[in-house]
Amino acid sequence: MRAENETRDNVVKGGASGAVRIVDVAELDLAFEPRPWRFAKTHAASIAAHWERLSAERPTVYNGRVLLMRRWALARRTDGKLRLEGAYFEANYADFVGWRAIGDSGEPILNCLAMAALRGADGAFLLGEMAPHTMSSGQIYFPAGAPDPNDVVDGKVDLDASARRELFEETGIRAEETVVGPAWTVVFAGWRIACMKPMTLTLSAAEAKARIEAFLALDALPELRRIHIIRRASDIDEARTPFFVSAYLRTMLESGGRANDG
Repeated sequence: MRAENETRDNVVKGGASGAVRIVDVAELDLAFEPRPWRFAKTHAASIAAHWERLSAERPTVYNGRVLLMRRWALARRTDGKLRLEGAYFEANYADFVGWRAIGDSGEPILNCLAMAALRGADGAFLLGEMAPHTMSSGQIYFPAGAPDPNDVVDGKVDLDASARRELFEETGIRAEETVVGPAWTVVFAGWRIACMKPMTLTLSAAEAKARIEAFLALDALPELRRIHIIRRASDIDEARTPFFVSAYLRTMLESGGRANDG
């Protein structure tokens, strides 16, 4: 077990996108700083054409507003624990997926999002398989989504609220039904920063899977298709689980699945 002020800071082998850094973080301090996005303006025609093609393939995809990160830093608190600092701006979802498709914008843009790292009372992790109509069809990961303007409170971006909302929207489970860890495990992977918030149910993983899939069956167009239970590394579907999620799972399973204490 780690000492009180000791934090996890591991660099693990990733996929084609390179190494993944996994860090225990006690606190998030994320500002909302509106600004224009030069990429969205200079590539407007390409973005529009890409969105038109995407909409034809997936008619249910919605061009809402999302928050993207433009700067970040890890700061050491007086108690020795880490704080993730950063600043977000607002953009169209179409601009975001266009940026992903077109390539590097020459600006330090990141998708920093919260993930509800859901576990059963028996310690097994619960991940969702994205439904065919979604942008991430077939991929397997925790309830998650890019933060949006609803997560801005008094000039700050509240990723805890984002994680709680995504958990409920995708699974029907309220965060209040879980034991929510006080800290975060942050996974740095290229242009992604995934802030994992541990949430542990009083139900076993099998019971939780049955409950969530019953919830999904009531929705004509659910975000998730089914639930996958991960008890050991061999349970991970490497082909469909994003490499940064796989790296997080392996790290947690190797350490006995104990959530950090920040």
